Amino acid sequence: MLLLVGLGNPGAKYAGNRHNIGFMAVDAIARAYSFGPWKKKFRSEVCEGSIDGVRALLMKPQTFYNDSGHAVAEAVRFYKIPQNEIVVFYDEIDLAPGRFRMKVGGGAAGKNGIRSISAWLDTDAYRRARLGTGHPGHADLVHGHVLSDFAKSEREGVDRLLEALAKSAPLLVRGDDEKFQGEVMRLAPAEKAGGRKKPGEADA
Repeated sequence: MLLLVGLGNPGAKYAGNRHNIGFMAVDAIARAYSFGPWKKKFRSEVCEGSIDGVRALLMKPQTFYNDSGHAVAEAVRFYKIPQNEIVVFYDEIDLAPGRFRMKVGGGAAGKNGIRSISAWLDTDAYRRARLGTGHPGHADLVHGHVLSDFAKSEREGVDRLLEALAKSAPLLVRGDDEKFQGEVMRLAPAEKAGGRKKPGEADA
């Protein structure tokens, strides 16, 4: 079984936040492949289905972003899911909105949700789908930035990215992360600029 985890915060007030783009990603996949209804299990909302004939569990931890590892670990241990069959979708401020990168392992880079998952799994070898949300330009502004909604000027690109993720998912379930990344960016091209804004630049 493939485990696709979206990171975010539970509750309607967070639903449109940049921090919740991981939730948005698994929601898009669930819709595209007609997954079963969302149910409460493993301290999460989960639903099951298949992508290109591969059984998959979609998960949105309800423990809040920074403690996501507890929920993920419960599912991993219950189903005995190997590390290379775990994909975590989450926001990346150092990528411009609409940009996308896959990676395996590495440090948490300030992401407490990723740090939590690595701690609970005792490894950082799972696969990571990094979804660009842009950087506010200064470290002091990051907290408010990730807990704010996407600007109207960004929303179209974000929607294109989510649609491309879902459409390209068969490549992901085959384990071909490089082709998956390439196909997502082909379907949803975005500016190649980094996530950090120039001084004084603000959201539209």
